[in-house]
Amino acid sequence: MTRSSPFRQITIIGTGLIGGSLALALKKSGFRGKIVGCDGSLVLEKAKRRRTIDVAISDPLKACSKSDLVVLATPVGGIIELIEKLAPHLPSSALLTDVGSTKSEVMSTAERVFGTDVSRRFLGGHPMAGKENSGIEFADAELFRDAVWFLTPSPKQTPKTAGVAEFSALLKKLGTTIIALDSAEHDRLCAWISHVPQMVSTALAATLVEEYSDNSALLEAGGRALREMTRISASPYSMWRDIAITNKQQIAEALLKLEQELAHIRENLDTRQLEEEFDRAHKLNRRSKRTQLRSRG
Repeated sequence: MTRSSPFRQITIIGTGLIGGSLALALKKSGFRGKIVGCDGSLVLEKAKRRRTIDVAISDPLKACSKSDLVVLATPVGGIIELIEKLAPHLPSSALLTDVGSTKSEVMSTAERVFGTDVSRRFLGGHPMAGKENSGIEFADAELFRDAVWFLTPSPKQTPKTAGVAEFSALLKKLGTTIIALDSAEHDRLCAWISHVPQMVSTALAATLVEEYSDNSALLEAGGRALREMTRISASPYSMWRDIAITNKQQIAEALLKLEQELAHIRENLDTRQLEEEFDRAHKLNRRSKRTQLRSRG
């Protein structure tokens, strides 16, 4: 444990890609406390074998009993269930946080369960990092470096609230950029920058399978562009199911707007309006380049 860290023991429930990567990143960043992993027995065996965690406990209640920080790194549905299950049994001084990809239902559950104590007991979080592959086998100590880690504080929670500043300091040591957002704004933003890209990649890959199922070798001619467009279509449904359910309205609204744009393009393939759409699209890349130049300066 580093001298500045108030966390002597951290429990990570869900030691797959994100949870396992967090454990490895904490160790690499200099954390010298104890890291307890909680998951199924087979996953925990792999995590112990890789020295990702220090202690393996399959019972969530036992895994959290002596921890100062508890991180829920399961799919969103599991996070919501665990908040309700763990809340009555956590040490009063422990901070509970999560890495769920949607936040509104997570935050409403935490606010209901913890009541007036929510600001010092729970902090919503979401690292914008991942891979198309899941599982402890793909855990990476560098997964969060240069990534954004969203925090969705409750209404009375501030950067100085007990536990929040300490946890933020821990995240910064991992090389993350912390951005605080209201949970509703987080879900709207992530619908556009994460959830819709996944659905588009899934739709394209599924359509290609339908169109070229008898001659899939031809698809290799698509090269890098096609590989990049369909890479994340390999992401597991088990994770995206909960995201789609808990952010259905925002994803549906974003998909509808995208459908309308695609229809407009389809109807104007032979007009100058197609050129106008290309020009509008180019503005996104120009803005990204300006942002990168400012950050370097």
